[in-house]
Amino acid sequence: MTVLVAGVGNMFLRDDGFGPEVARRLATDESLPAGVDVVDYGIRGMHLAYDLLAGVEVLVLVDAVPPDHGTEHDGAPGSLRVLRIRSEDLDDGASLDPHGMDPAAVLGKLRTLGGKVPVTYVVGCVPADVTEGVGLTPPVAAALPGAVAAVVHLLSQHTFTT
Repeated sequence: MTVLVAGVGNMFLRDDGFGPEVARRLATDESLPAGVDVVDYGIRGMHLAYDLLAGVEVLVLVDAVPPDHGTEHDGAPGSLRVLRIRSEDLDDGASLDPHGMDPAAVLGKLRTLGGKVPVTYVVGCVPADVTEGVGLTPPVAAALPGAVAAVVHLLSQHTFTT
């Protein structure tokens, strides 16, 4: 099984660097099963698209996500959300910016590029601050261990062959 854990986000926009930081931590985790690639894509959406075209069966995107207002958690900064993305949730007409990262656009364009959307999850964290600057805010930094655990849990739900 080919599994890709993709950290996405801009580390120069404070909490938008959440995905790359989780990827950095997971890249050194020796307990991950064989067949799991962990990559910090940053804002390289086209690179992610090409890697997905090479054949990925399970994709775990790790990214900052908007708050989910109206829910019991109300999207406080540092809140984690785990989402399952289905092919029908995506817009095939989304515009893919070769110099940016919009994971929904990348996934939406896969079919038109000749690929297929893999089983896809998002492990997301609600940011507190996405203004220019380097370093995560305290609530988002505190969410890192939980995000790593969420990714590991998702991976444990899939069968791996070596």
